[in-house]
Amino acid sequence: MTPPAVRLPGVQRVALLDVNETLSDMTVLRAAFERVGARPELLDTWFAATLRDGMALTASGTYADFAGVARGVLRTLLDDEAVDGVLAGFQELPVHADVEPGLRRLHEAGVRLVTLTNGSSAIPKGLLERAGLSDLIERYLDVGAVGHWKPHPAPYRYACEELGVSPDEAVLIAVHPWDIHGAKRAGLRAAWLDRAGTPYPDVFEAPDLTATDLTALAAKLAA
Repeated sequence: MTPPAVRLPGVQRVALLDVNETLSDMTVLRAAFERVGARPELLDTWFAATLRDGMALTASGTYADFAGVARGVLRTLLDDEAVDGVLAGFQELPVHADVEPGLRRLHEAGVRLVTLTNGSSAIPKGLLERAGLSDLIERYLDVGAVGHWKPHPAPYRYACEELGVSPDEAVLIAVHPWDIHGAKRAGLRAAWLDRAGTPYPDVFEAPDLTATDLTALAAKLAA
C-alpha cells in the first residue's frame, strides 16, 4: 500500500539528499573498471565493501573518510594505477534522469535542498554543477564534520543543527534502506526512492513515503 503524502511541519521545510546512487548514476563507473582492465561487475563488490568498512569504522568508534576507505578496498582488487583510474571516474558521474525534474519540483514548492553524503561535499557540488542544478542547492554537507558515517544519528542531527531546523522539520531522500532507517531513528522523516521496485527490508524502520522516481516522490512531498 502506498503511504500518504507527508506535509512537513513548520515554515522551514528541508530535504536532505543522499548523493551516491540517489542523485548520481554510479553505473557509469562500470566503464571506468573496464578501462583499467577489470570486470565491470566489480563496481558492486567494491561499493558494497566500501560502505561496509566505513560503517564498521563508525560502529567501532573510529573514522576514515570515504576516499580513503574506497581506495583501501580498491587496492585489494586492483593495482595502484588502476585504482586512480577508477576513482577519477567520480568526476564524470551524471545525475539520474529523474533528478532534474524532481529537484526543480521540490525547489518550486519552497523546500530547502541540502546534500548530505558519506563522501566529500565536493563530489555532489561537482555533480550538480555539471548537471546545471547547483542553483537549487542551499548547502553541501558531509559526515566529516562529525566523524561518523550514516546511518549513525550524528550526521542527520548535525545537518538539522546546521540548517536551524528540528529533526521533524526535515526529510531524508535516499535509495538505501539503511539510510532511511538511520534518519528515522534520528527523528527525521524519510522518503525512500525505490528505483528498482524492490521490497523494503522488514528489519528497518519504514519510510514515510515511497516512490520509484524522484519526480513522483517530489510530487508527494510537495502535495
